[in-house]
Amino acid sequence: FTHTLMYDLEGNAHYPFDEWIGFKKYQRRSPFVEVKVAEMAAESTYRETAHILKEWTAVDISHTTVGSIVRKVGEAQAKADEEMVTELEDSAELPEGKKVDYLYAEADGVFVRGTEKKKSHEVSHAILYEGWDTNGKRVSLRNPIAIMTTRPTVNFWNEVQALTAHHYSLEKTQVVTNSDGGAGYTAEKFQEAFSQSEYPVINQLDAYHVFQGLNRALGAANSEYKAEIRKALKEHDLDHFNLWLDTYESTLEDAKKIDKVRAFRSYILNNWDRIIDWRECVDNPPENARSLGAMESNQRHITYRMKKRGMHWSSDGAEAMVKVKQGKLNGTLREAYLKDSHRSARKQREVKKVVRMSTYLHEPNRPSIGAKQGSIVVYAAHSSAIGNLVKSFR
Repeated sequence: FTHTLMYDLEGNAHYPFDEWIGFKKYQRRSPFVEVKVAEMAAESTYRETAHILKEWTAVDISHTTVGSIVRKVGEAQAKADEEMVTELEDSAELPEGKKVDYLYAEADGVFVRGTEKKKSHEVSHAILYEGWDTNGKRVSLRNPIAIMTTRPTVNFWNEVQALTAHHYSLEKTQVVTNSDGGAGYTAEKFQEAFSQSEYPVINQLDAYHVFQGLNRALGAANSEYKAEIRKALKEHDLDHFNLWLDTYESTLEDAKKIDKVRAFRSYILNNWDRIIDWRECVDNPPENARSLGAMESNQRHITYRMKKRGMHWSSDGAEAMVKVKQGKLNGTLREAYLKDSHRSARKQREVKKVVRMSTYLHEPNRPSIGAKQGSIVVYAAHSSAIGNLVKSFR
C-alpha cells in the first residue's frame, strides 16, 4: 500500500492511516510480530533469530533490528513494572489478591559480562511459588512468578514487594524464603519485602551454597572430615562442627587452603541460625512439602542465554533481555507491550481529527451543473481598460 502525507492546519505532517492503525515512528511491523521476535531472541542469539525468521517466515530483518526490537519490548515490560511499584507506593491500601496458606520465595544474583573492560552486570533474580506439583517422578513449581532486573537491589526488592502485593494477600500467609545470605539477599530484605504477613518470615540458608562452600574448603573428594561436618550441619550441632573443622585445619600446611577453611567457617558461623529445615519450624507443614532450593536451576533461564559464546552486554541491553525473559515466563510480555503501544486520549482525539480531515479532502468532486451564459455591458470604448477586461473573458 502507499502512504499519503498530509498536513494539518498548523503545518504538521501526518500519515493518517499509520496514525489510525497505531504505528509508531519508523515502525514497520505490528506489535504482535515484534513481541514474537523478542520472545524468539530470548532463546536464541540475534543472528540466529534473524536467520530463522528469514528462512521460515516473510519477516526479513537484520540481527541489529532484532536487538532494537528486544530493547523496545523489554523497555515496555520494565515500564509496566515501574508503574506497578509507583501504584503501590501511592495507594492508600493494599490491593486485594489471592489468599494462600504458604508462599515460597527464593532470590539470588548472577553476573553477566559487560561491554566495558573488567565490568559486569549483576542480574537480581527472584522466584515466587505456591508449592509443588508432581507428574510421575517429575516435580515442578506451582504457579511460579519470576522477577529479574539489572537495576540496583533497592529497585529489585521494590519490584518483588509490588508484584507480590499485586498477586497475593499475605496477611494470613506463612512466607518461607531461601537465599545464600549474600549482600543484597539477606533475611532482612525478605522480611521487609513480605512485611504484610502477620507471621515472621522464615529464611533458611541455601543448602547448595553450603555444600559448595564445603567442597571449596575441603576439596571435592569424599572424606571422613566432610562426612562428619555434613552430619553436624544436618543435626545443627555446632560443637561437632567446630571439632571436625578444627581437626581438618590442623592437618593443613598450605596457607591458601587454611584461608579457605577459615572463610568457610566464618560463612557458616555468620549464618548458623539460618541452617535449618523450614518444615521443622512450622506446626503443620503441607503434606507434599519439600526442601527449598529451586533457585539454581531457574538461573539457567539467564545463564543459558546470556553467558555463552563470550557474550558481552550493555547496561540497557542486559536489562531489556532479562525483562523480556521475565515477561515471557510470567505471560505478561504481550500485554505490557500492547499497553505501551496504545495512544493516550489526547493523541486519540488528534488522530480522529486528522482522519476526518483526510476523509473530507478525499471526497469525490460534485457533478458540474454547467456555466450560465452572460455578458458585461460596456459603456466605453473597447480600447479602454474596461473594454480590454471584457475581451479577456471571451
